[in-house]
Amino acid sequence: MMRTIRRTLLAILAVVVGVMLDYTLPQHDVVRVVGTYQERQDLESWTRIFWSSPDYQSGTQPNRDVQFIQTYKKKTYLFGFIRSDAERPMVYRNEDTSWSWPPYFKFDTATLQAEADNLKSTQENPKWAVITKYGWRIQLFTAFPNAMAIRAVESPDVTIIPWFNIVFFAAVIALVLFIRAMWLQFRQRTIDPALEDTRDAWEKVDAYADERRGRVSRWWRSWTGR
Repeated sequence: MMRTIRRTLLAILAVVVGVMLDYTLPQHDVVRVVGTYQERQDLESWTRIFWSSPDYQSGTQPNRDVQFIQTYKKKTYLFGFIRSDAERPMVYRNEDTSWSWPPYFKFDTATLQAEADNLKSTQENPKWAVITKYGWRIQLFTAFPNAMAIRAVESPDVTIIPWFNIVFFAAVIALVLFIRAMWLQFRQRTIDPALEDTRDAWEKVDAYADERRGRVSRWWRSWTGR
């Protein structure tokens, strides 16, 4: 029973961490920029989590102006590993993260908007670009991924290597292995000897109790003959 509960809790924890990483870690989209605009957005209740908090007013303002980048994105499958020739519209918000979460320290919203304007193109004469972003597009909650950077590429067949994510996961794996090695060493040097001493102490107590019970039984038989 306890093992099932532990496995269930670990599975839930793994799902929560996976969802957080999927939202927070940078991803790359191959896009064709078709327009940019600015719009005032209402920051309602819990949906604030899908918007950045770049300044002290973000926690109290009911709304604010947000810049957006309109694109047509190349459709992908299997987490972006397989691409197709089809396109679909995708809109990105362009907000500073400043010193808030996630810690990308983005302060160049205006520059990024200018770069996106410079890459506008048409379907007949396309200019391709790679947008680095985090977040999700959820139409129900009016949530948009946040564009972190944009750069021009020669074609939509560009190969993108997610170096940041590779380094991040390598560092996490190394940290987990390091902590596991420290825990095993601590357990071997401290916990296991302490458990062994405790077990020996209980065995001595149990042996002493058995001896006392034996003496009492013998004394009782000597007096009662039973």
